[in-house]
Amino acid sequence: MRRLLFVKTSSLGDVVHNCPAVSDAARAAAGAAIDWVVEEAFADVAAMHPQVRRVIPVAVRRWRSALWSPRAWSEIGAFRRALRAERYDLVIDTQGLLKSALLARAARGERHGMDAASAREPLAARCYDVRHAVARGQHAVDRNRQLTAAALGSPVPADCDYGLRADGPLPVAMSSPYAVLLTMTSRADKLWPEASWIELGRLLAVRGVRTVLPWGSEDERLRAARIAAGVGDALVPRRMSVAEIARLLRGALGVAGVDTGLTHLAAALGVPAVGIYLSSEARLTGLHAGTRVRNLDAPDAAAVHAALAELA
Repeated sequence: MRRLLFVKTSSLGDVVHNCPAVSDAARAAAGAAIDWVVEEAFADVAAMHPQVRRVIPVAVRRWRSALWSPRAWSEIGAFRRALRAERYDLVIDTQGLLKSALLARAARGERHGMDAASAREPLAARCYDVRHAVARGQHAVDRNRQLTAAALGSPVPADCDYGLRADGPLPVAMSSPYAVLLTMTSRADKLWPEASWIELGRLLAVRGVRTVLPWGSEDERLRAARIAAGVGDALVPRRMSVAEIARLLRGALGVAGVDTGLTHLAAALGVPAVGIYLSSEARLTGLHAGTRVRNLDAPDAAAVHAALAELA
């Protein structure tokens, strides 16, 4: 049995974009044991892939802010022991950053990554045993899949299978069709105006579709509450984990969201999804999941509503 280790730690969208590469690897190396090193905040996504045997959480972000804490060093030691518990046939770093390359370097096995001309941080290439050229200017999903195929010596399959499953009950009770609006993002230049979200929610309400507005931080909760008040019959649920939000997305009639990881997760789950792009390039980071998604550049509410209606 071959043993494969993926290193893709963050962010949420990047982790989602790595899932087709995992599906490809499981297909190319039938029966392989596949493990995945991922930031603890996004471990739920890796665990949703049925071909992932073991999720190895890492907490680089948290450890950096607590380097003088004995607990942090204890956790770092436990992570290294978990990482080195097995010898892998292939260690594939699809992140292409120095931090991910160092994590790959700590694993036991032949380490594969992008060459200096291809990696996001050229210095990372020095940490790999085998370096591969992967053309820039492509969508992140395609680059991950091409690197994985090169490491395995296999072709990239024609179909793109995220492989994710979000099993279990809905985290909130819903008695009518609903759409999830993902209004939050870590960058202010990616935000869509609250007035546009309110108009979209009202257009959905005319069709008998209720709006649900998840959130992750207090600022996001307040934003969601303002939008819900403007829409009328809209729901701002309790704070949910990524796994719970995935189940919420899975049951939705459709999802509209800005360029954020949860919008990519909705697309990966096969839910009709519309991506709203204001400052980032959809060509490189847009929703990438077949015919049930639309990427719109700086749209108005009517255009987003029309795209949701068409996809549903």
